[in-house]
Amino acid sequence: MPPAARTALPHAAWRESAQAHAARADALTATWREARDAGRRHAVEDFLFTYYPTRPGTLRRWHPGAGTVLEVAGTTSEGGSERLGWRWHTAAPFPAGSGPADGVTLDVAAFLADRGETVRWVRALVSATASRPGTFGCFGLHEWAMVYRDAATGRDHRHPLPLRLGAEGTDAVVESHRIACSHFDAFRFFTPEAHGLNTLRPTRPTQPTMEQPGCLHAAMDLYKWALKLGPAVPGDLLLDAFELARDVRYTDMQASPYDVSGLGLEAVAIESAAGKAEYVRRQRGFARRGQALRARLLTVCDTVDDAVTGRPR
Repeated sequence: MPPAARTALPHAAWRESAQAHAARADALTATWREARDAGRRHAVEDFLFTYYPTRPGTLRRWHPGAGTVLEVAGTTSEGGSERLGWRWHTAAPFPAGSGPADGVTLDVAAFLADRGETVRWVRALVSATASRPGTFGCFGLHEWAMVYRDAATGRDHRHPLPLRLGAEGTDAVVESHRIACSHFDAFRFFTPEAHGLNTLRPTRPTQPTMEQPGCLHAAMDLYKWALKLGPAVPGDLLLDAFELARDVRYTDMQASPYDVSGLGLEAVAIESAAGKAEYVRRQRGFARRGQALRARLLTVCDTVDDAVTGRPR
């Protein structure tokens, strides 16, 4: 028996929300889908669909989140009956209806049985990160460290773009700056020659103690955590997390050693004082947006827990 839902949405209301969600998702993924359909790689946006392995169809699928029952109207997909076959969904009585199968809701108990460990891990990481002050002095040098000494050792670059300052100029930027990357999933892609230049030693086990809200990759990863929480995440939160990840990714590449002018983008030249100032300005904005998303993700985790325990907050 699924736990009682707190909110009931009539069919017309939730269908409108689902359609608006799909339209927003299509707008957010239009550039990447155009490149894909033309058989082209996109040096900026491919990351959002490879490093975070998902597809536009996943983003288009709207969920109300835990604790909501949707009215099912008829047996067609437009009526919502197909949701009864979705993973972790179950029939539930709709308040205005007369039977047990006239609504559909997330079966939170079943979801937690499968994903409870993930929910707890995400909550712990997101909560710990949100509790810390942001650090704003890295200047995106992680991307530079990922190509350091590539030319000298005959390695190929990670992206099919030329280096804006050339190989020697890129290496010189790395060597003349203090590298302080706190994010393990960026640090692990440093070249062997750059590993020893990082003043920090992030690891997977220390991620919850080192993650901080000023980190661009930590902001992008909020999209990953929203995906991990699946249908427990309301659709607007998922797309807000994706939009932040997309915006951060553009800055990540604009501040990187790669020449992005062929994509119509202007470099954030972090080797200069003006470029550093612009990077930090954007970084602080992303940190504010990320902290707001962290609060919403924590609410999702708590709502899932409350739906099973019945504990009010």
